[in-house]
Amino acid sequence: MIQLCPIADLTPGVVTRIARPDLPVPLALVKVSERVFCIDDTCSHETAALSDGWLDGYEIECPLHESRFDLRTGKPDCPPARRPIRTHVVQVVDGVVYVDETSVALSAETAL
Repeated sequence: MIQLCPIADLTPGVVTRIARPDLPVPLALVKVSERVFCIDDTCSHETAALSDGWLDGYEIECPLHESRFDLRTGKPDCPPARRPIRTHVVQVVDGVVYVDETSVALSAETAL
């Protein structure tokens, strides 16, 4: 597991971008109610930071072309995006958010 941030740093309904040298791809964290979701922070249609987009419940909208992605599944709701974004397994341990290292590594491989 990769440590990302204290859960206290997350505001419900606000996207937090995590881009660090120890991460192979930028990630976005979103707290909806009491659940925390982690996704790749890049739209699958065109290079755009989803963290610059808008949230509506469990969906995040790309700031460029208005495709919306489900935070739970990564699936897009409409074109132009056709491919899902990668979602990651999140654990909160002792108030700290962790993400599964294997899924983050797979994101880096598919980004190449």
